[in-house]
Order: sequence, then C-alpha cells, then structure tokens
Amino acid sequence: MIKQLYGVEDGALEEIFKRRTSIASVMDTVRKVADDVRSGGDAAVRKYTKQFDGVDLRDLEVSEDEMYNAVELIDYETIGHLEKAIDNIEAFHALQLPTGDMWLTEISPGIRLGQKFTPLRRVGAYVPGGTGAYPSTALMLIVPAKVAGVSEIIACTPPRKDGTIHPLTLTALDMAGADRIFKIGGVQAIAAMAYGTQSIPRVEKVVGPGNKYVIAAKMYIRDSAEIDMPAGPSEIVVIADDTASPSFIAADMIAQAEHDVNAMSILLTPSELLAEAVDIEIEKQKESALRRDIIEKAGMCTFVLDDLETAVRVCDRIAPEHVEVMVRDPLPVLNKIKNAGTIYIGEYAPVAAGDYASGANHVLPTGGYAKIFSGMNTMQFIKTTSVQVIEKEGLESIKDTIIALANIEGFDAHARSVLKRFE
Repeated sequence: MIKQLYGVEDGALEEIFKRRTSIASVMDTVRKVADDVRSGGDAAVRKYTKQFDGVDLRDLEVSEDEMYNAVELIDYETIGHLEKAIDNIEAFHALQLPTGDMWLTEISPGIRLGQKFTPLRRVGAYVPGGTGAYPSTALMLIVPAKVAGVSEIIACTPPRKDGTIHPLTLTALDMAGADRIFKIGGVQAIAAMAYGTQSIPRVEKVVGPGNKYVIAAKMYIRDSAEIDMPAGPSEIVVIADDTASPSFIAADMIAQAEHDVNAMSILLTPSELLAEAVDIEIEKQKESALRRDIIEKAGMCTFVLDDLETAVRVCDRIAPEHVEVMVRDPLPVLNKIKNAGTIYIGEYAPVAAGDYASGANHVLPTGGYAKIFSGMNTMQFIKTTSVQVIEKEGLESIKDTIIALANIEGFDAHARSVLKRFE
C-alpha cells in the first residue's frame, strides 16, 4: 500500500485520476464490433462470442430446460438468501415510485400543470459473468425494473467456456423476474440489445455495469438506446477520524480492492495515527485474502489531511462510487458531500451491506461520473411527460407574454395561434 501525505492543492490526486478507466483506447474496437452487430445481427454476435469468449454458441437464448436445471442445482438456503435480498431491494425501490400515475396542480387560475409517469416498455440488463457469478447484480438491475412496471426485461450475461451461464446467476435472474435471458456478453451484448437482432429484441434502455469495453459500448449506442450510467471498476473513499476502527476500515478497503486490479480504495483522515494503524491492518488482513493477487495490484492509498472539511472537498473531487463516513459526528460530513454514488454512515455500515442485502442499489456511477449521474433507482425505468390543462381564462392571463416572446424570436405563427383563440 502507498501512503501519501499531501494537501488538497498540490496534485496528490493525479495518480488516482490516472488509474481511472479510459474508454478512448478501446473505442475503435467497440465501434467496429457494435457496427458489425447492427448490420450482421445474430451471425455477428456468434462471431464475436467465439472470438472474445472462446464459445461457439448455437442457441443464444437460455432455454426453459437450462433454467430448470440451474435452479435445481441451488440449495434451499441460498434460495432463501436471494429471497431476503429481493424483499429488501423491492421495499427500498418501491419507496422511490411516484405516488400515482399522474399529478396536476393549479399554477394560476385556468392553468393546471403536472406530470404523467409511464414505465419503459422494454429494457436490457447487462450482468457481468463469464468466469464469475454475480447474482447480486442481477437482482439490483431486474428488481427495480419490475417495481417500476417495465413490461419486458431482457437480460444478457457472458457464457462460461462450456457455453452455459452460472446457475446462481440464472437463478437470480429468474427469481428477480427477467423475461428472456441471453448467453452473450461484452460489446456484442450491449449492441445486440440496443440495435436488436434476429433473436434479441431491441430495447429502449440498456443498464448494468462492466469493464471498459462495456462502458464504451454503452456510450457508443446512445443514438439508439438510453443508458443508465458509466459503471466500471469499484471505488471506495473512507472519511474517518480518530474514533474509527482501523480494523473495520482496512477490511472495507480490501473488500473493494478485491474486485479488480483497477479498483480504488482511499482513506481520507486528519489523524496520522489512524492512517498508520490502517496501514498495519491492511498488511495483516490481506495475508489471508483469497484474491490477494488482485488486491496487491489495486490502487490503495491514504491521505492525511488538515481536517474533515478538507477530506470532504477531496472526496467531492474524486466523486467516488462508494463513500463510508466513520466519524464522531457524521451528520455535518454527510450534509457536505455532494458527489458520491452511495454514502454509508457508521462503523456498522460496510459497502458489502449495500452490495448484497440492505436493499439500496449497488449499480453506481464510477470514474468520477458521480458528479453528473445518479445510481440505479426506480425512476431510471420511468419516463415523465408534462401535462398542461389550460382553460380560456388561463391562456388569456399569459396571452400577452406568449405573443411578445414569440414575436421577439420571429415566430409569427406561434403568436397568431394564440391570437386566433381571441378573435
């Protein structure tokens, strides 16, 4: 682990920002694959699945028999854990729903304005896979879409070398409510959902995390489908003072570092004693970590700063995926943080809780995109449409303003469309 003692203004964050995933280097490849899928359909999807995943697929879609066999392999205890996670995710995301299908309120006499809420018709969920299983991500994508009322949910996840999907991922997708599941990953999956192929229906929005190729593909296909956010390698910033447990902080930093060699774990603290204690704990705890080879390569560092206010300013510049706040008085710190995918408060609020079972969503913007993107939520799957109910009295009250502004902009017909109603 690298320990650094820097202030805010002296370029100490440059190394952090350099570690972030850049999609520019892969965009040429992404463009070629996506364009091939747009024109070649299933044949192109099969070609790239063989090229990139080493799998020669006959059927792109998971069959009912494959689904049944996968569920049969999962023990009842695991099913129970998935059900508990689903219940919590449903409960949290249901609270985000609008209170009705529409609202209207009187702005002035004769003018009522409001919004109408319409779930998207069909969305595509990308669940990373291949060598690993990520049932939690399947739940985090599918459950909010179901809560929002999406009519059809298409899921894509990379196949293993034998052409199958990990049974845990399949079971989670099925339990969460995915309507159709396809055994494809990477750029070809994102493009197939965005453009549609002979087998894979075109969707209105593509959601889900992935590597830099997946992120780049999502950014590239936005002329055909909307996306949720750029979500790549995991990040955590811990803001802590001398009351925090070095052992807990080290455990949480290691937990995020085990995701990926491009993951990033940072401690911001005004306490040099805490920073030193966390260093010692990290070295001790990672000795027994199963994914130590990955953890060793991930970005881990400590910044000892003047005070907690400085720590918040640094955190906002980083705009990380996860922030943990472990301080004596957390509310002032929470109130000042502006850029974060999700914020955990207290020593018993590890990121792992949100990753799996608390109910809040773990699909979050990374790479600094928390400055402009929100994390996965129910409203990602709902369109809002303005509704305007205007009576004669209401139009008359704004008639002169409409006509004046229309004439200023040179739109005479706009002005006459109002005048016509009062001739």
